[in-house]
Amino acid sequence: MIRIVIAEDQRMMLGALGLLLNLEEDMEVVGKACNGEEAISLVHQYQPDVCIMDIEMPLKSGLEAAEELKGLGCKVIILTTFARTGYFQRALKAGVCGYLLKDSPSEELASSIRSIMAGRRIFAPELMDDVYAEENPLTEREKEVLELVADGKNTKEIADQLRIKTGTVRNYISQILDKLEVENRIEAITRIKEKGWFK
Repeated sequence: MIRIVIAEDQRMMLGALGLLLNLEEDMEVVGKACNGEEAISLVHQYQPDVCIMDIEMPLKSGLEAAEELKGLGCKVIILTTFARTGYFQRALKAGVCGYLLKDSPSEELASSIRSIMAGRRIFAPELMDDVYAEENPLTEREKEVLELVADGKNTKEIADQLRIKTGTVRNYISQILDKLEVENRIEAITRIKEKGWFK
């Protein structure tokens, strides 16, 4: 019997997924969570074979939860509406075994779970086309600067925190705007979020 925990913040979707998987003769849903933190505690409590997670959930996102569960022996499958390259790359780094989109046919989910239990990794084909096409163009330092901008820090505060000159911060910001092909800081933050590149 394949033991499953599902984490999904939309309760109707959570209930439907639970019913769907419990209809499979070789599957049993042992726990349901409404956020990433609950998912982590249910995985520790029930030691399931598989944890199916949405990405955008309260308290902890599915990606944060997947990163925490890495190495625990539970196979994590991301089930999401977001075919974002940045999310997918982060999921791969977290060691997820599957990344499926919610608009896939329902029977695909059960067969994907069986394949994953047999040692395969299953990723939505839409993502495979994009994954190598688009990498985050920013350096680690530029990412740091942009994260501080997103936290509402001004140029001087960023300079103080990173122990660099304010002129250097301005240079970094100008490089960030060029690389992301945007006009200002707000557009840069929006672009990075859209791509799923923010941590």
